[in-house]
Amino acid sequence: MALAEILMLGRAPAIVGEQLSRQFTVHRAGPGEVEALSPDLLSRVRGIASGAHVPVNRALIERMPGLEIVANFGVGYDSVDAAFCGERGICVTNTPDVLTEEVADTAFGLLLMTVRQLSAAERYLRAGRWEAEGPYPLTPATLRGRTLGILGLGRIGLAIARRAEAFGLEVRYHGRTQRTDVDYPYHDTLEGLARACDTLMVVAPGGEATRGIVDRRVLEALGPEGIVVNVGRGTVIDEPALVAALQDGTILSAGLDVFEKEPKVPQALKDMEHVVLLPHVGSASRHTRDRMGQLVVDNLASWFRDGRPLTPVAETPFVAKG
Repeated sequence: MALAEILMLGRAPAIVGEQLSRQFTVHRAGPGEVEALSPDLLSRVRGIASGAHVPVNRALIERMPGLEIVANFGVGYDSVDAAFCGERGICVTNTPDVLTEEVADTAFGLLLMTVRQLSAAERYLRAGRWEAEGPYPLTPATLRGRTLGILGLGRIGLAIARRAEAFGLEVRYHGRTQRTDVDYPYHDTLEGLARACDTLMVVAPGGEATRGIVDRRVLEALGPEGIVVNVGRGTVIDEPALVAALQDGTILSAGLDVFEKEPKVPQALKDMEHVVLLPHVGSASRHTRDRMGQLVVDNLASWFRDGRPLTPVAETPFVAKG
């Protein structure tokens, strides 16, 4: 019996390719290689294992008449046109839960680094300045007495909130809808949340609905003691507005793990000593990435074995095979 043909796009842990190769006929394509794939090959492919930096957009989907499922590597799936997949009866899955705690750890670590300027303090020591110039200057900010506003109180947002409570922070949140299973104060506008807190944690997904919603008005509402931490998607923040707000003192600082045009990072951000920048490492441990990869494999295996996805996304809550 012929094995179903799968197209692996972009980067993924070795576990994905190794396990898929045992169960499917696997083809691979990286960034810039999709356009060269032959119509004959694309007509035979029934599933996609979608990695980083290769979009599964309408143009690609329309070239794949036999496509049944897109298994996305990551909890965010803004690189996949899930709405169009839903219209065509194509299932889309992601990798929730398995990365929640890792990303929440990174988010809170990034918050601590930013508030206490820990990256700059380490550079100060490594440069020999502690010995030559004396102690590192006192940091203008502290975590004590801060109010954390979370934009996007989903799985990861809740895990961050639990950590924040353990550190004695007041937690508030904003999202598309108010949750009924938490006691944190809800703000029905993002600007209202920013006015009520001095620390904004961005955990919102990407896509057109959230593009640039953390704008100049939100940053002004956050205020001169304000700190922004982003572990969601870089597109959620109006990046030029953020740079300007940091330069002119509209807000105090920022800790960023994601950027608008990754891996490109504005030089203006790199030049600011008080800003902490990480290269999108929120879930980047071998332990967690392997678990994410395993869920990609398991979604594809379950679909072609039983006709059921394990973790379908909201736009394709369950698309029955056949």
